[in-house]
Amino acid sequence: MVNEELNELEENQLQEESAESLPIETDSTDMPEPKDDSVKPLSAEEIIAAAQKKSSEEEDDRAWFVIHCYSGYENKVRHNLEQRIETMGMKDMIFDVIIPTQEEIEVKDGKRRSIERHVFPGYVLVNLILTEESWYVVRNTPGVTGFVGMGNDPTPLRTEEVTQILKRMEAEAPHIKVSFKIDERVHIINGPFNDFRGTVSEIDVEHAKVTVMVNFFGRETPVELDFLQVERS
Repeated sequence: MVNEELNELEENQLQEESAESLPIETDSTDMPEPKDDSVKPLSAEEIIAAAQKKSSEEEDDRAWFVIHCYSGYENKVRHNLEQRIETMGMKDMIFDVIIPTQEEIEVKDGKRRSIERHVFPGYVLVNLILTEESWYVVRNTPGVTGFVGMGNDPTPLRTEEVTQILKRMEAEAPHIKVSFKIDERVHIINGPFNDFRGTVSEIDVEHAKVTVMVNFFGRETPVELDFLQVERS
């Protein structure tokens, strides 16, 4: 009797030990996802900083280059290039096309007219990020004969060069061009000395004045006149 009870106890103990050694089945849907501490989501500040850094890097890659074209075709080249930039989707690589100009007042035959003079005839400025693609778009624009640079390498303008050109274009006072020169004979066509003739002794471009030596009562007399009051004889 005692032996039977001992046998039964041993059998129950073996069953319990066997059950503990078996793997426990669980529902995978209840298991939490393992954490990957190596990848962390970026904060809003980090995203903004990364975008600003990228924008700054792209900005630093921009440079002004000079392209050569046939003199008198500057406006046509700019128009052609702007069209290619639009149709070929290059606005993110080629940003601006400028023809350096300066307003000029031309005084000729007593008449004044405003004209836009090309500071560097035959040259156009292009602001771009230089890559093979952007180089191809500019170089193959109708009217463009090439980039300015050493050999086949386009040379970007220095910052001070660009600043000087832009300041010259933005100058408030237009340049005045006159058709007469020092010691040249001119005809006065307006004012108290109308129809007198004399010789130019001084030209004051800043104030648009000219001094003419006029023979008055048998002696040479300096007369200050406006540019519009004289014309070449």
